[in-house]
Amino acid sequence: MPDDRASEAVSRSGPPLAGFAIGGRYRLEEEIGRGGMSAVFRAFDEVLERSVAVKLMHRQRAADPDQLERFRREARAMARLLHRHVVTVIDTGEADLPGAASGERERVPYIVFEYVEGETLKQRIRRDGRLDIAQAIAYTIEIGRGLIAAHERGIVHRDIKPQNVLVSLEGSAKITDFGIARTLEEDGLTMGGRVLGTTDYVSPEQALGQPVTGQSDVYSLGVVLYEMLVGEVPFTAPTPVAVAMRHVREQLPDAQLMRPDLSAATAAVLERATAKDCARRYPDAAAFVNDLEEILAIETNRSGQPAGEAVAVLRSLPEPSLHRVPWHIRHRFRWLTTLALAIVAAAAALVLALPRTHSGVGPAPAEITPPHLRPVALAQTAAHDYNPFGTGPEHPDEVSNAIDGDPNTTWSTEHYLDGTLGKPGVGLYVDASPGLAARAIAIQTPTPGFFAAIYASRKIVNGLPYGDPLSLTARGWTLLSGARQLSSHSLIRLDTAGVAYHYYLVWITSLQNEQSADGVAAQIAELTLYAARN
Repeated sequence: MPDDRASEAVSRSGPPLAGFAIGGRYRLEEEIGRGGMSAVFRAFDEVLERSVAVKLMHRQRAADPDQLERFRREARAMARLLHRHVVTVIDTGEADLPGAASGERERVPYIVFEYVEGETLKQRIRRDGRLDIAQAIAYTIEIGRGLIAAHERGIVHRDIKPQNVLVSLEGSAKITDFGIARTLEEDGLTMGGRVLGTTDYVSPEQALGQPVTGQSDVYSLGVVLYEMLVGEVPFTAPTPVAVAMRHVREQLPDAQLMRPDLSAATAAVLERATAKDCARRYPDAAAFVNDLEEILAIETNRSGQPAGEAVAVLRSLPEPSLHRVPWHIRHRFRWLTTLALAIVAAAAALVLALPRTHSGVGPAPAEITPPHLRPVALAQTAAHDYNPFGTGPEHPDEVSNAIDGDPNTTWSTEHYLDGTLGKPGVGLYVDASPGLAARAIAIQTPTPGFFAAIYASRKIVNGLPYGDPLSLTARGWTLLSGARQLSSHSLIRLDTAGVAYHYYLVWITSLQNEQSADGVAAQIAELTLYAARN
């Protein structure tokens, strides 16, 4: 017999339904979820002898033609979707439920789904707080793959949130609740000024009542990723409408400030997914998932060993992304064997080398080519000035001086009074196409003391006017080394996690303190990229 809690729960929408058979075969057992339109029950399919989930529309809602059509629309939408990351529809129909008065019957529509043993993603976040980075990305990939399948059939979910994602006991994520979904060919059921969807995750265009496309689901999924990474939603306010307006007017808080171990690559993908302007947002879920697959490989490379569902998702990555995953993770047994052989070989080499060792201090690394690295030959036209937040170029006629091999020639920034840039930075980048995973960058300068960070990119956002506020990460740049004060000869080690970047940027963030009547400038005499020796 079902427990008493089921009877108490269902009694809120009429006579107790525990034990009632829907469609003559789905016997209701316990209410497991409830929303404004419907309740969800665990039920037992007496024909196939298995557990199922039955979504039963509230009696009072079924009397509203618009609400009834919305419920039927969900059944049609989900019946068209067959994907491992979307909860499967098994059956649908209308049931004659016992009415409030003796002998009466009320026809109420229902949908039968596969029963997913587990919990919602929201329950997982509430219990564990922020998730492991690779795990959060893996869940986002799975949800994104489900959305790709929906969007390919012209179905926009419009209410992507952790409450509508089920996580099975095996760890796989599945989208459910297409209750306000619509096809791109159909007119919506919303009235002017009415916002459907949960405002904690609502896209700006949906909050404003504008046309909704797959990009709206991308935004909401980006907010879900933010919550998984940070452990809380980005915006709170006294009312749902106030939350929605914050999504319209405010940028999401910087996830890297909230979680410093997050890579710049992941932060850049998150920033693009949640861009207010659809022209800057990912054009579709497929583009979002493609970048997520790449950063999952990067984050796995950084952390060393993935956990949970990240392992399963890693195995499903396409070849280009899979090759970024460390070899020891893709081939664990072969790695252990190779590691054992390497330890034996290293021990033997150490024994042979002992008689030949000597002590002493070698030259400073920046003054010689490191023995395990090789300088990268760059084209004569590879250097470019970079001043996106300023008013114009910075000495583009001098850029070749920074890579000409002559330390007596220099590229210089403009001169700034009081040594204040008045903008996030200015810099110089080199084109290393077709791309390489640089291991270090050497910088020689006759004006030591300024601070510079190193960024890299596989593509650069062009076409924006000077002074556009779009951040470096949104422009495609990944931070490889934080800002540091440069000496006359500086060697900066780089960890690209195996990514072959096309462009490397020396990003000057502040100038040295020495003043002159003409202001202060930073100069670069030579810039050299280093790659690993073959």
